[in-house]
Amino acid sequence: MCATCGCGDDGAVITLAGHAHPHGHSHDHDHSHSHEKPRTETITLEQKVLAKNDVLAEQNRQWLADRRILAFNVTSSPGAGKTTLLEHTIRRLSSQRRVSVIEGDQETLLDADRITAAGARAVQVNTGAGCHLDAEMIERALHTLEPDDDSLLFIENVGNLVCPALFDLGEHSKVVVISVTEGTDKPLKYPHMFAAAGLVLINKMDLLPYVDFDVELCTQHARSVNPEVDIIPVSATKGDGMENWYQWIDAHAD
Repeated sequence: MCATCGCGDDGAVITLAGHAHPHGHSHDHDHSHSHEKPRTETITLEQKVLAKNDVLAEQNRQWLADRRILAFNVTSSPGAGKTTLLEHTIRRLSSQRRVSVIEGDQETLLDADRITAAGARAVQVNTGAGCHLDAEMIERALHTLEPDDDSLLFIENVGNLVCPALFDLGEHSKVVVISVTEGTDKPLKYPHMFAAAGLVLINKMDLLPYVDFDVELCTQHARSVNPEVDIIPVSATKGDGMENWYQWIDAHAD
C-alpha cells in the first residue's frame, strides 16, 4: 500500500466534494478529536516511506553516475502520449547512443513490447494496484536491465500526475508530458508535479486547431509554479518540435 495516496488499499474512502461527511452530515463536534491520532499516524508513515525512498534514490543516482548513465523520469496522465514519444525518440537517438527503458505500468507488457520493437532494451515493472514507481522498484529494475555505460535511460512512469511527483527515483530530471487534449490548467491542478519537473513537453500539437487549449496560458501556469522549467511544444506523431526535445537531451548529456 502507498502511504501517500492509499493505492493498493481496498478500504478506500470516498468523500463528496463540498461535504464534510460522506452522508452529508457534518457532526464536527463528534469527529474533531476522534480522527486526530489516525491522521497523525498516516503522516508519520508517509514521512518514513518517503525518507526510505530518498535514501534508495540517492543510491540509484550514484549507481547511474558511476556508469555515466543519463536517466529521465517521464511522467504524464494516461493518454498523453508518453510511449509514442519514446518510440520516436528511441528510433531517432539509437544511432547516436545506446538507449534503454524501464517501463512502469499497473498491468500488461504492451508498452514494453512497443519499446522493444522501437529498438531499445526494456524491462517492465508492473505495479499492480500501485499508482507510481518508487526507488526500490527502480533499483531492482536496474540490476535486471543492466543498462550500458555511457547510455541513455528513460523511466516511463505509471500514468498519474500525483504520487510520481513525490517519489525521487534517482533520475537526472523529471520530464512531464501533457497533451493539448487535456486542460490548459493542468499545471495548477497538479502543482507538485510541475514544480518537480525539469521539462514540460506539450504533446499532440497537431491537434491544436481542433481542441480548446491555450499553449501560452498553459506555459504561464507552469511557470507560475516552476519559473525555471523548460517547455517544448511537440507532436510526437508528426515530428513537429521533436528536434528541440532531442537538443534538450543532448544539452543535459554534455
